[in-house]
Amino acid sequence: MAHDQRAKSVLRTYPHWFYLPAGLLFLVFFLIPTGMSFYYSLTRWSLFDATFIGFDNYIMFFEDPQLKLAFKNTIIYALLTSGSKVLLGLPLAMLLTSRIKFQGFFRSVIFFPVLVSTVAVGITFYALMQPTTGMINVFLRNFGVPRIDWLGDPKLALYSVVLVDIWKGIGIAMVIFMAGIQSIPPDYFDAAKLDGGKWAEFWHVILPLSRNASFTVILLSFISGLRSFDLIWAMTHGGPGFASDVLTSVIFKQYQAGFYGLSTAGNVVMFLLVTAIVYPLMRFLNKMELEL
Repeated sequence: MAHDQRAKSVLRTYPHWFYLPAGLLFLVFFLIPTGMSFYYSLTRWSLFDATFIGFDNYIMFFEDPQLKLAFKNTIIYALLTSGSKVLLGLPLAMLLTSRIKFQGFFRSVIFFPVLVSTVAVGITFYALMQPTTGMINVFLRNFGVPRIDWLGDPKLALYSVVLVDIWKGIGIAMVIFMAGIQSIPPDYFDAAKLDGGKWAEFWHVILPLSRNASFTVILLSFISGLRSFDLIWAMTHGGPGFASDVLTSVIFKQYQAGFYGLSTAGNVVMFLLVTAIVYPLMRFLNKMELEL
């Protein structure tokens, strides 16, 4: 009897040992660095020593005169990029899951920018968007369009980077939507065609049954937009002036200036901001998904 109880106890605990490798990785690469970041955000530190100064770094961070603009730019950037990827990704997925010629070629062309380094894309478009020698303005000049200072105009710089971000990331959104559409049973499409053709197919089949894909695209692209740095830095360095600064670029500039504790405090604020925005959004989308 005792042997049977021990055997049952081992069988109950045995599966939990498989959590150990993942738990150790999570501890080493997430929990410990996160805890150290919280600690170092309360210090004035260098590579060799750290002096505890309490919340002074946070006070200095929130007193930064550029923070308000950077926060506004971060939200605008995240909303525009995530919204556009949803609105453009779904029609592209519908087109490329239909019976069109050269389907594989068009899929490859749209997805190709995803595979290219973000920094390489930023440097390339920095050259293409130059006001006098950039190929984009040279092309538009043939149609009588006056010179546009894409990256030098404070009113255009952020939105120019947004356009490049959408171009680069639309392929991921398209693939997720394609997976969602292709998982819908063919019988649903046949019934919709009898009821009202393509419009009924979109409105009554694709739109409601691809909501899970839509939620995935919204979450991934919104998180990416809030944390975006490399493309903005490669194209504008947050300029002209501070016109295209986002929270990540402000934090990086503080780090460049040698204010390591201040930049660490900024990273903690960034972490809390992303969590505070994304977690309720994820709960809301999951609730909607369960109600389907």
